[in-house]
Amino acid sequence: MSDYTNPEHYTVHPSGVECIQITEHMMFNLGSAIKYIWRVDLKHSDNGIADLKKAAWYINREIKRREKNDC
Repeated sequence: MSDYTNPEHYTVHPSGVECIQITEHMMFNLGSAIKYIWRVDLKHSDNGIADLKKAAWYINREIKRREKNDC
């Protein structure tokens, strides 16, 4: 039976490290971008394009947040 709260693509990274062990120490946007990059080739059959676009979205959101706070 599959665990919907911790699916296989969360735990099969070749490093043996689970992504959450890294991202829980980061701000939300950066952690989310890392999450999608971490699992880029483990989930979708689109050569990772969807996950890379999601990562880029979070990175761009973080850039905008930081630019706004620099004012």
